[in-house]
Amino acid sequence: MTHSTYQQKKQDLSTQLRHSTKAVRLEKATSNLFRTRGTAGVSKLDVGCLNQVLAVDTENQVVEVEGMATYERLADACLQQHCMPLVVPQLKSITIGGAVSGIGIESSSFRHGLPHESVSSMDILLADGEVVTCTPENEYSDLFFGIPNSYGTLGYILKLSARTMPVKPFVELRHFRYTDIDDYFYAVNEASKSDVDFIDGSIFNERELYLTLARFTDTAPYTSDYTWLKMFFRSIRERSEDYLSVHDYIWRWDTDWFWCSKNLYVQNLPMRLILGRRLLNSISYQKVMRWNNRVGLTAFINNLLDRHPEGVVQDVDIPIEKAPDFLRFFVEEIGIRPVWMCPIGGHDPTRRYPLYPLHGDGLFINFGFWDIVPNPDKHESGYFNRKIEAKVSQLGGVKSLYSDAYYDEDKFWQLYDGDQYFELKQKYDPQGRLKNLYQKCVLKQ
Repeated sequence: MTHSTYQQKKQDLSTQLRHSTKAVRLEKATSNLFRTRGTAGVSKLDVGCLNQVLAVDTENQVVEVEGMATYERLADACLQQHCMPLVVPQLKSITIGGAVSGIGIESSSFRHGLPHESVSSMDILLADGEVVTCTPENEYSDLFFGIPNSYGTLGYILKLSARTMPVKPFVELRHFRYTDIDDYFYAVNEASKSDVDFIDGSIFNERELYLTLARFTDTAPYTSDYTWLKMFFRSIRERSEDYLSVHDYIWRWDTDWFWCSKNLYVQNLPMRLILGRRLLNSISYQKVMRWNNRVGLTAFINNLLDRHPEGVVQDVDIPIEKAPDFLRFFVEEIGIRPVWMCPIGGHDPTRRYPLYPLHGDGLFINFGFWDIVPNPDKHESGYFNRKIEAKVSQLGGVKSLYSDAYYDEDKFWQLYDGDQYFELKQKYDPQGRLKNLYQKCVLKQ
């Protein structure tokens, strides 16, 4: 796509927004949000056309890309030029605009932080139809730093530039098992100081904790295939070393949505043979999930059987010194297994993103857990999720807002810098055409 084509798309969207009189919401083909919102009284802005990779500059190690481009498309374009974005979130359907205005993470985050930390400029479509270019140094620098974790409530990312890094053809993986929680996080901290390229972990229970360290390599004695009949998460328990192509390493979690494909009964061989590679991926699973949300099949069955399960789908970030405390709490009070672990570091101390305050020199640990708590007794709505929110706050952590949140409003703005947020809101959306962050993420308006 040429620059002029992008300019035309930008102008068309700006015109649509200027002429709309209703509250505005994005219309897009994919979404990785695990919260549903009402649609009454809103005007949907179709941004699906902004899905192209505009330029991959290997000399300066930067990529220019439209906001609705999926990471699958972005990674493919970069890999053709023997590079990749510094952080590529785990699912093919995640868009780069979504990972920056929301929060993304992956196993390179111990060194490169979160996706928004590698961005150098953004074109933002404001609520009144104006498009501004934001950089860390220009007159819109406050918006540049305010966009991460704003979830489209301050404006929409139309285009951005982000740093890339060179890659080698293969990735060598080593899986190390630990049986003690304190020893495990000590090893994570030490590994973050080493020369590995990727770090993450899979916690199957409090006595079976795996740390995976991975490096780029020019050659591989073999490569494994986890895109159909074999499952990557099972291989972690079965082998201490592995080799993947760099492409398959990037998407190693996508085939089985980490391990959540079990909820769709596709972790058995006959189902995998029937479905084939084409349907075993996060995009297919999301379509099933959204269909179920629309028709309410699972909710109907649970009501019929007088069951009260609670979905606990969250990612939380905890200072590493508090990570053992959080994991022990989680094992005892919540009980979901497995849990994904990913360290976050590499922050530039001169940059502060007020709506997602991970900064300074310390390492944070991301815990990802996505499952159903059976909950045989009927509790208040969000009973287990509220426990998690309280513990995260107590330990000085922060949680992503892509899923359900239950904070009261005062607590929410205390955690997500309400003073700074409303300064930005007044400056860039004074008419309130876009819902504010609490309305969108907690009230689901």
